[in-house]
Amino acid sequence: MSTEQFDGTAIIAQFKSFLRSEGYCDEVLQHYPPVARRFLAYLKAEKRPLETARSSDVDCFVRQKDLVYRQRYGRAPRNGRAWRTALTSPPRLLLRLVLGHVPPALPPNSRREAFHSSLLKGYDTWMRELRGLSAITRRHRAADAQRILDALGDRGEPEAIKELDICDIDVYVRHRSAGLSRLSIKSFSGNLRIFLRYLHTIGATARDLSVSISCPKMYTYEGIPSALGVEDVAKALAVTRQDRTVAGIRDYAILQLLATYGLRAGEVTALRLDDIDWKKDILHIRHSKTGTRSSLPLLLEPGEALLAYLQRARPRTALRECFLRLHAPFCGLKEGSSLYGVVRKRVVAAGVLMPGKKGPHTFRHARAVSLLRDEISLKAIGDILGHRSSVSTGVYLKLATEDLRAVALDIPTAVSP
Repeated sequence: MSTEQFDGTAIIAQFKSFLRSEGYCDEVLQHYPPVARRFLAYLKAEKRPLETARSSDVDCFVRQKDLVYRQRYGRAPRNGRAWRTALTSPPRLLLRLVLGHVPPALPPNSRREAFHSSLLKGYDTWMRELRGLSAITRRHRAADAQRILDALGDRGEPEAIKELDICDIDVYVRHRSAGLSRLSIKSFSGNLRIFLRYLHTIGATARDLSVSISCPKMYTYEGIPSALGVEDVAKALAVTRQDRTVAGIRDYAILQLLATYGLRAGEVTALRLDDIDWKKDILHIRHSKTGTRSSLPLLLEPGEALLAYLQRARPRTALRECFLRLHAPFCGLKEGSSLYGVVRKRVVAAGVLMPGKKGPHTFRHARAVSLLRDEISLKAIGDILGHRSSVSTGVYLKLATEDLRAVALDIPTAVSP
């Protein structure tokens, strides 16, 4: 959208056209343009070109409207959060349309922020080029690196970080560990160790503090993963299939893929229309964790569920992602985490009671158990689940508790003298 001339009428007309083309509901079509027009008027009064607008301008716009509201009614809005959202969403969407992204990236406003930004950019490059890590892993590790830099405060200045010592790290680890499980502590400690190693590698710290980081000991095959029973899977599928709404049809197709193939959540959200070969009845899967690809037979039930979704529930759009959001703006589901709410909702609706997690991985675990009970070899199960090593597949042996109980030895009883 061109904004060389600050023509509010033309911009709002294009904004309305965009909302209609993206399939927004009538309520949004009625509410968003007037609020966007008021935001443009605010920018004009502040003599701010639209091209230079930032998220801070949206915040200032909302604060101004909040002040006007309080002066007019003598009180704050009753539902402050909903009121602010109603004023924030239209300008942000307008900025996304005009600038291509929102909120616009803010430049560092201090020497320390510029230094941290440079460190994190170099860290991401180091993880990508020298360690070959995926984008998701790099993003998680960079987030942990940002937390430690923020926590250092003045010790995070370019000169002070050079003299960073283990006492600084201990303070951060103690604060961060509060209330976390051993697994979570191990995860962030590992990320911290790698970041400290990077800092020493580039000469940002005088000492290699990574060697001083200790992690909780996690034992091989420790604990039993959460898994649904065969009956629970069937119950969740049956209840979801009865929901003939757009959401129900989409969710049923997702659950069929999880239950039939034991896919990871990220592999379902990454599925594209091009990955479904209808002529040969083949489903091409990109394994998110290993980066490998598999070609699986497109079986009858998941195939029919996918076809029903594509014909009757998927929005008409040029997007190639298979599974999309239910409401505008239509786009592919973000990563595997977006399926946790979907799966949990359907499992709870089916009345399935189980301790622990109720996310997509419970279907993967259930599929592994069913394959074990069908006497499928660990190698074949690993191939189906997309494992590189039989060690990864061996974890699922713990779930076949009834089968293991059948071959357990009797506990010897004490012999009376």
